[in-house]
Amino acid sequence: MILFFYNVALLAGLVASSPWWLWRMATTQKYREGLAARLGRVPSQLRNLQRERPVIWLHAVSVGEVLAVGRLVQELAAAFPKHRLFISTTTAAGQALARERFGADRVFYCPLDLPWAVRAYINALKPELLILTETEFWPNLLNACFRRSIPVAVVNARISDRSWPRYRILRKLWRPILSQLGRVLAQTATDANRLIALGCRRDCVTISGNLKFDVRATVEADATRILRDQAKGLRLVVAGSTLEGEEAALIEAWPRLLESDPNLIMVLAPRHPERFAGVAALLGATGHSWVRRSEWKTQAAKPLQPGEIVLLDTIGELASIYSLASIAFVGGSLIPAGGHNPLEPAQFGVPIVMGPHYANFRAIVDDMRSHRAIRIVAKEELAEALLHLLWDPLEITGMGVWAKQVFDQQAGATTRSIAALRQLLPSEGVSTKPVGQTAKGATV
Repeated sequence: MILFFYNVALLAGLVASSPWWLWRMATTQKYREGLAARLGRVPSQLRNLQRERPVIWLHAVSVGEVLAVGRLVQELAAAFPKHRLFISTTTAAGQALARERFGADRVFYCPLDLPWAVRAYINALKPELLILTETEFWPNLLNACFRRSIPVAVVNARISDRSWPRYRILRKLWRPILSQLGRVLAQTATDANRLIALGCRRDCVTISGNLKFDVRATVEADATRILRDQAKGLRLVVAGSTLEGEEAALIEAWPRLLESDPNLIMVLAPRHPERFAGVAALLGATGHSWVRRSEWKTQAAKPLQPGEIVLLDTIGELASIYSLASIAFVGGSLIPAGGHNPLEPAQFGVPIVMGPHYANFRAIVDDMRSHRAIRIVAKEELAEALLHLLWDPLEITGMGVWAKQVFDQQAGATTRSIAALRQLLPSEGVSTKPVGQTAKGATV
């Protein structure tokens, strides 16, 4: 009955909002890309599957989730050699990165949560296991799996502070669905508590840690190699995953930083590809010397000059570039957007500055703050904090050492996740490894 009302509301919402969606599809490429696949037209590489190997379906929403499951994908292939792994994404940026990282032949757009679209993919893939990341709870997709006795696991599960009130209000609606999940691997004890409160069975919830602690940029990006060659003798300030308003704050602070140390280069990496052009226009209006990273793909890169700004208008290279940074600013945090992942620079022992809005990574940031491995500043304090760190080599070194130590101490979520997933695929054998801290002590 709940699913019936959900589908009625979903279809009514789609009909009511169809003029807006049609307008967006007519004016914006990303809304047209993959539309047929999202509506249930299964790509040819999935329709023509050879059935000699069973399938595992892993869903990662966008760029952040694709990066987070990078190591998990490798470990799944090693742990389940009898199975073939397919990866779906929701966003165009996530799709592009997943195809680059995992191969286009096993990456596809996740269908919209419409009964016929979901049914088409279940029929084509016939997965023996569905793995969702974080909180991708889609009722029709879950119900289709449950009706066919396909086990569903959630890895890196989390309920953010911002989304928790909405989930809690609807917990009676979620309980019949979430109670059927086979395994839920929560990032923290807080996440475990919230998931149990929403209806996940306590015996199925474990605290496995955050997969993003296991993300390591083992392959050097082309941009990193070029920057190392073209910025010799210069110090890099890398501002990653920035959102609207943050680039302007960094550009405003840039002259003060250059007065303090003229031998600086700033790498500015907007979070969303659709904003690359807007940030380029902003840089063009400032009078600062700047260059697009994408231009290096079509022509030889010129040596960078002191004070120059590099607009990183590519996907998937930021994590590697952090390795060159003297200081990293992690965006989405000067404005109330929840923040982005500080672990990418932490793995290289880079001192990190963030704004006060980091609810999406609260446990990670709080852990780093307790070890004095990160500096949290308000927007008006950004320039002063960066200046202070640039002129305090002892503090820079200390923050970097502690950041790297926090990163290393928290590793292991991938191993714990694989061990738990083995229990859902007995044909591959059940592991005797520990699956992480159980949620028995969690309080709701």
